[in-house]
Amino acid sequence: MQKHWWKVLSVLLIAYSIIAGFLGDVPARDILNESIRNLYFHVSMWFAMITMMTISLVYSIKYLAGYKRPFDNRANLFAEMGLVFSFLGIVTGALWAKFTWGAFWTNDPKLNGTAITILIYLAYFILRGSMDDQDKKARIAAVYNIFAFVLMIVFIGILPRITDSLHPGNGGNPGFNQYDMDSSMRQVFYPAVLGWILFGVWVAGIRYRINTSKERIETWKNDILNQLH
Repeated sequence: MQKHWWKVLSVLLIAYSIIAGFLGDVPARDILNESIRNLYFHVSMWFAMITMMTISLVYSIKYLAGYKRPFDNRANLFAEMGLVFSFLGIVTGALWAKFTWGAFWTNDPKLNGTAITILIYLAYFILRGSMDDQDKKARIAAVYNIFAFVLMIVFIGILPRITDSLHPGNGGNPGFNQYDMDSSMRQVFYPAVLGWILFGVWVAGIRYRINTSKERIETWKNDILNQLH
């Protein structure tokens, strides 16, 4: 149980953020109104996504430093989790945009940058799936993953800040810390971010063990078949 305390913490934090997110008090703000509750869900998805992609990047660099297959597997799985969080961020963001901006999608640099980032990472998985040689696939995917991460930072972190954007904290707009968030919201927002990050690490770990087990079973099958022949 001592090894799994952080998994329990993840569930508790997510449950707390969902309950408090829907039932807790929020500040009354112009335009945002009750939709400000989406801060707990939409923004936490982006924090989780960036964290997953960062971990994926670290494992890609580790792979290139030592060419150890487990690092490549983990880089792939954390990138997958990052992509899942990016889709959840897009969906929650579209719902928020409909209530505040009047449309599910607008010509906003951060929205467009996010869409481009998703396409870049989808190409990462397509690239992996297009090659059968495991070592070659791992090397090329690791290099691509590094460039994908840099492009993600450019498209969702840099360009929106130097161009006009509707998002808070971008294009000259005040950030949530300056305008919307108060102490009561921080008590829900930060636990939500931590909870989803821990959850992403947990799921990636489960998938890693499943993939490792499949590889071992496949190896045993091949060894048995070779012995029979």
